[in-house]
Amino acid sequence: MGTLLGLTLGIGLFLVWSSRTIPREPRRPRPPGRWSRTLVHAGLGRLGVPGLLGVCAGAGLLVGLTVQGVSHTAPVALVFGGMAAYLPAGLIAGRARRHLRETAEVWPEAVDHLASGVRAGLSLPDALAGLAERGPAPLRPAFAAFALDHQATGRFGDCLDRLKERLADPTGDRVCEGLRVAREVGGGDLGRLLRNLSGYLRDDARTRSELAARQSWTVNAARLAVAAPWVVLLLMAWQSEAIERYASPGGTVVLIGGGVVCVVAYRVMTWIGRLPEEPRVLS
Repeated sequence: MGTLLGLTLGIGLFLVWSSRTIPREPRRPRPPGRWSRTLVHAGLGRLGVPGLLGVCAGAGLLVGLTVQGVSHTAPVALVFGGMAAYLPAGLIAGRARRHLRETAEVWPEAVDHLASGVRAGLSLPDALAGLAERGPAPLRPAFAAFALDHQATGRFGDCLDRLKERLADPTGDRVCEGLRVAREVGGGDLGRLLRNLSGYLRDDARTRSELAARQSWTVNAARLAVAAPWVVLLLMAWQSEAIERYASPGGTVVLIGGGVVCVVAYRVMTWIGRLPEEPRVLS
């Protein structure tokens, strides 16, 4: 018994000693999830995923109770409550997509300003900080934060990492990594690289805008086709004799089946019509 206690005590002391002396590999932070990136692109990064879930739940509960008070039909209230719960997330996702499109359109101008600053003999931090005043409006806040960050710390590499997090954009990753390499090993061809990148971005933005314009009428028609039956159902909620039929088991099955068909059809439509997105391989 004494031997067992001594062995246990020795193992415990060894574990305590090892926890304080043996260095541990730092854990890599988890990459942000899809909705976290969406909130950042939409300019609502401070809201966070829990806050978004709270807003969605509040909207769904409010609309569900309102429809229940008007129609006195629980299945219809649940359906519209679910739609209202998804509405904030859909609006935020649409805002994020618009921000990405606007950013893609203005990046060539930002790269041109950066190339002009480098060609004029400015240092890389000064050229980046100058975009806070002369750069495109959607990108100015990120570069203004970079300028303040660099003035406070003077660490170019760390400031570039934080700039990449604020931009959260594949083009921003390429520009930041190119500047990092030029800073560390010297880059006599940096100006030519930036000019070539600007031309490539303009061609890509032009192609994407043409494809989006051709697909817009198809996408809008599909959205109208999905929304039309639910608008009619909402108008029927004011007619108690008609809406009470959906309180029966058969009416509930019709609502659930229609909702599933609309969701599947809309997702398939968006999947077929979506344009390829460039991944962030340097993040």
